[in-house]
Amino acid sequence: MSTSALAAALTLTTFFAASSAGAATVNYVALGDSYSAGVGAGSYTGESGSCKRSTNAYPYLWKNAHSPSSFSFVACSGAKTGDVLNNQLSALTSGTTLVSISIGGNDAGFAGTMQTCVLDSESACLSAVATAKNYATNTLPAQLDRVYSAIHAKAPNARVVVLGYPHLYKIGGSCIFGIGDTKRAAINSAADALDGVLAKRAANAGFAFGDVRSIFTEHEICGSSTTWLNSTTLPVDESYHPKASGQSGGYLPVFSAQV
Repeated sequence: MSTSALAAALTLTTFFAASSAGAATVNYVALGDSYSAGVGAGSYTGESGSCKRSTNAYPYLWKNAHSPSSFSFVACSGAKTGDVLNNQLSALTSGTTLVSISIGGNDAGFAGTMQTCVLDSESACLSAVATAKNYATNTLPAQLDRVYSAIHAKAPNARVVVLGYPHLYKIGGSCIFGIGDTKRAAINSAADALDGVLAKRAANAGFAFGDVRSIFTEHEICGSSTTWLNSTTLPVDESYHPKASGQSGGYLPVFSAQV
């Protein structure tokens, strides 16, 4: 082998060894609420109990595809910003290199707003949405800042990806039954308000933001294609959450693109 060929071979060997070493040292922690836990996607792990962490959730799917050297999955159904601060941050260390999180929907009253819009009048729905948007705009930013600051303090070397929330409904879609387009549009506008706040606070913290609204287009409830979201369902806590297809087809590629 010539000297130049040997040098090239050694360079390639060094490159692939470095790439493998880099992949092997990923220490991934998945924080957040039900959208990160995978509520609505089925196949819940026995250890997670009422947190309902799913093996179909995007953090678990990413772990299966990339085999990080460590994986801690602590996202939990119903979690608010305070729950992340009090119950989830202990999973982070100075050696953590990758963090994912969706949080804020429960703080802004997502579940109660959906219940009002499904069961009550149009005016009650619009009022509930306005209250949620006001909370997202005026109260949630400081709560997110505390969470993001605490994540950075516990895992200063980590790549942090904040995931947003999709539009739930296709406006003018194919649903005959259920709530009307006025309510649907109002609910979608609440997601826009929430995502806008999340994106800004994430950017201010130096974190990446994964916007899932575009990839869920035509896969919303009442969409013209296969829906990736549960409508009203049993058990009721899985309503208005991504199905397994929404985790794999929506959240996973958006998260992966930010890693």
